[in-house]
Amino acid sequence: MPRQQNETPSVSRRNFLKRSAATASVADSVGLSIGRGAHAAGSDTIRIGMIGSGNRCSGAAAESLRAGPDVKLVAMCDVFDERLQAARKNLIKMYPEQVAVDDDHCFIGFDGYQKVIDSVDVVLIASASKFHAMYAEAAIKAGKHVFVEKPHAIDPVGIRRVEAVCELAKEKGVSLVSGLQSRYSEAWQETVKRIHDGQIGDIVAMQSMFLRAPYRVYERPEGMSEIEYQFYNWYHFRWLSGDDVPQSLVHNVDRMSWILHEVMPRSCFSLAGRSSSFGVQFGDMFDHTTVIYEYESGTRLYALCRTQAGCYKNSSDVIMGSKGICYLDRRRPHFESKGEKYWQYDGKPNNPYVAEQAALIESVRTGKPINSGYHMVGSTMIGVMGQMAAYTGKTVEWDEAYNSNLQYGPSPEESSFDIDPPTVPDATGNYPIPKPGLTKLIRG
Repeated sequence: MPRQQNETPSVSRRNFLKRSAATASVADSVGLSIGRGAHAAGSDTIRIGMIGSGNRCSGAAAESLRAGPDVKLVAMCDVFDERLQAARKNLIKMYPEQVAVDDDHCFIGFDGYQKVIDSVDVVLIASASKFHAMYAEAAIKAGKHVFVEKPHAIDPVGIRRVEAVCELAKEKGVSLVSGLQSRYSEAWQETVKRIHDGQIGDIVAMQSMFLRAPYRVYERPEGMSEIEYQFYNWYHFRWLSGDDVPQSLVHNVDRMSWILHEVMPRSCFSLAGRSSSFGVQFGDMFDHTTVIYEYESGTRLYALCRTQAGCYKNSSDVIMGSKGICYLDRRRPHFESKGEKYWQYDGKPNNPYVAEQAALIESVRTGKPINSGYHMVGSTMIGVMGQMAAYTGKTVEWDEAYNSNLQYGPSPEESSFDIDPPTVPDATGNYPIPKPGLTKLIRG
């Protein structure tokens, strides 16, 4: 595929790290705790709008509304009207005084995102992940504050687009907040600070897990076309979701990048496939993936995800240091050495999902923008890189992955109910999946 005109030139891993470090210093100066003040736009009301009306966008909207009575939900869009109406009804029940979405601001269709952007101050984006970069770009160009759910892109072409959007947000002086919410956890903030202070010594190896049953699947409603069904069940189609490493395991690798001071892996390899999730409702994704990331320091990250019913579940991390081990669970992270616990977080755990939306709203009130670019681009790219290794069965180098022209399916601008389905079921009633060792993805 030829390089798009708006794509950035080839970037080496070393240059990427220099850029990330510079951005991190800016982000650290902003901080996560923002003082109260006047609305930056001089208004008493902060108008928010939803692009997408699934559970995650509805959750982000509810968390934003929780930030104060001055926050009003005024616009929504989706490509399925029944989903939008169900979300609007539920949010009205929760916040009847703050949900002010009239029928004229319920936008249905692939152009609805621009109408939401035109109607609000803050845009919440959580839809089929293929569109995240495009929607964020449109909102930032319009000078709006943005929350964008992970993954921020599903392929290298999309990653480079997101990176440009992060830079544009800084130029525009607007907030761009990532759905990678782990960094808003007070328990994890304290734990990572202690790791950075050397309390478990040098990092030797890390184990990250996101093991669960299959994410929500949808049977095809009667009369629905093939392409409509793929949008309806988008999570389970690679060209719309990017699969489970960037979708789920990205949270874990973001935490590991945080611990490693945003250092990116040099390369990775993977063992992956599908063994139990068969049928059209599971689309064309793998149901288990292990990715081993290798770093210049010699540190390795062993990252595992699985979406299989009836199996062991876990979504925590273990960081092994030269002096001790960190068990990074959600509520009570702690350090151990030789089986003895020598530190444990004893504060009251906060809700990082609520905290990130509160920080976004406060940034609008104070006119002190937050920019998550220092970690959202790199962490998403680590997930994309791992999925590429899973599909190909090959070792994938950072530089070749980042600079690849790989794009899953048509571009976001070309994707709609009018296109031919990028994949269709085979004679067995299943969608074809990649074949490690045979599938080729990386092209210059």
